[in-house]
Amino acid sequence: MQHSIAAATPGIVRGFVVEAGETVFEGAKLAFIEERPELGGAVQEEKKIDLDYIRPDLAEVLERHRRTTDAARPKAVEKRRATGQRTARENIGELVDPGSFIEYGALTLAARRRTTPMEQLIEQSPADGIILGLGTINGTDFPEEQGRAAVASYDYTVLAGTQGRNGHRKQDRFFELAHDLRIPLVLFAEGGGGRGSDSDAIGGSETDTFYRFAALSGGAPLIGIASGRCFAGNAVLLGCCDVIIATENANIGMAGPAMIEGGGLGVYKPEEIGPMKVQVASGVVDIAVRDEPEAVRVAKQYLSYFQGSVKQWSAADQRHLRHIVPENRLRGYDMRALIATLADEGSMLEIRRGWGHGMITALIRIEGKPMGVIANNPMHLGGAIDSDAADKAARFMQMCDAHDIPILSLNDNPGNMVGPEAEKSALVRHCCRSYLIGANIDVPLFFVIIRKAIGLGKLAMTGGGMKKGVFAVSWPTGEFAGMGIEGQVKLGRRKELAAIEDTAERIATYERFVAELYDIGKALNTGSHFQVDDVIDPAETRRWIVAGLRSVPPRPARHGKKRAWVDGW
Repeated sequence: MQHSIAAATPGIVRGFVVEAGETVFEGAKLAFIEERPELGGAVQEEKKIDLDYIRPDLAEVLERHRRTTDAARPKAVEKRRATGQRTARENIGELVDPGSFIEYGALTLAARRRTTPMEQLIEQSPADGIILGLGTINGTDFPEEQGRAAVASYDYTVLAGTQGRNGHRKQDRFFELAHDLRIPLVLFAEGGGGRGSDSDAIGGSETDTFYRFAALSGGAPLIGIASGRCFAGNAVLLGCCDVIIATENANIGMAGPAMIEGGGLGVYKPEEIGPMKVQVASGVVDIAVRDEPEAVRVAKQYLSYFQGSVKQWSAADQRHLRHIVPENRLRGYDMRALIATLADEGSMLEIRRGWGHGMITALIRIEGKPMGVIANNPMHLGGAIDSDAADKAARFMQMCDAHDIPILSLNDNPGNMVGPEAEKSALVRHCCRSYLIGANIDVPLFFVIIRKAIGLGKLAMTGGGMKKGVFAVSWPTGEFAGMGIEGQVKLGRRKELAAIEDTAERIATYERFVAELYDIGKALNTGSHFQVDDVIDPAETRRWIVAGLRSVPPRPARHGKKRAWVDGW
């Protein structure tokens, strides 16, 4: 090492005691100096620094970084434009707050140095096809610590977004870091799965990526985005996310065409495997969007509910709620319109709309505060809870509980679905998920009966008990019974009705019996027996919810997970 040595006094060096290469011990004399006080202490002229000067070693690094950018890869960008898509870096740039993103492993190259020249690797495999980094999302709306986020994006312009050996090493490191930080993570999962052509290692099972990513579940929100082709390993990571957002052109499958053909299962085009018409209807995709810009916008909105409350909000005139449920108790109505009216304007984000049609699950805000909603859909099977509806509500409750989101349950159902055909769907097991999960969540639960509160169905919406939540209130349209009132009359009064020979008289008697049971089970009478906490004006529903939210003590800071994971289904 070379060191600068300053003389104690100004002067001129007249000779050296030691020679270059000699060992010098502490206290040894090095040189003879003729003292010259008139030099005024100016031992050496101060060297001016050019702040714009780039040293050769830094220039080399900056140039390598430049070659990872979109500007340095115009042909790759052109291919994305041809498919109507953006580059991975463009998506990340819109997702994170400006200037907040720092990338891990940007200089990593594909593990092919034994078979591919370095210059070719630099050109063809920047970041080994996986971009990872930390930043903030929605940082202008929430405090910096609440806006923190991690981002992982496969780059389809690099070897079709396949998963390389060095890319896996990057992910192993990054996902472990995300686990330790308990930080929300957004994953862009476009790609073709494992890459078998890397030549710098032996074997293909040394990665920890999949268990490390799956271990993130429950610690912080996981958001997956699919655009284009997402197969095999990429689909596995996507499927571990809390929510999957997918564009119209997405194809999602546990294997791509090559693996399907290799398994002897036929020859298919990528577009034939897991298109959106299949994956939305099957429940794989939670939110279907048009394109990548919309996917990024929805991802930011979804994450915002887990980042905290907002100060600015507005709400519709709540008197509209008095008129959503028809006076004709047999007529259907739009539960989604009810939720949108009840929630802060523009705050409703529905999850899994294309599947489990008997149940509506959504994230909303009430006076800026985030909440989850589970609601029966009276336009499908009269709101009866079938296997898909039960699964949909159960998983949504898990997700809300894992991340401390209060739940609002809007009840209008005639019970769990019944019948031989329904039982073929393993109805008993699926319906019971709602009870098991609902009974074991500890986030605040607010229960509002809109109309039908029949049999075990209402209990499925309350975690097994009407008094489990912060409150259970009913609108005046509420109907309480052990089973459907019409069916109860037909079965319980069968002999009496059958004994009436005159058809008109039989019908009139039947309607009288129904009216009697309805009077017994209507909300006002039920409230007088304190089966609910109150029967309220629908326009007062928000006031009850706000009062409930204010009454719940703040959640203590947690270290580690509350729930071990959020169920994949």
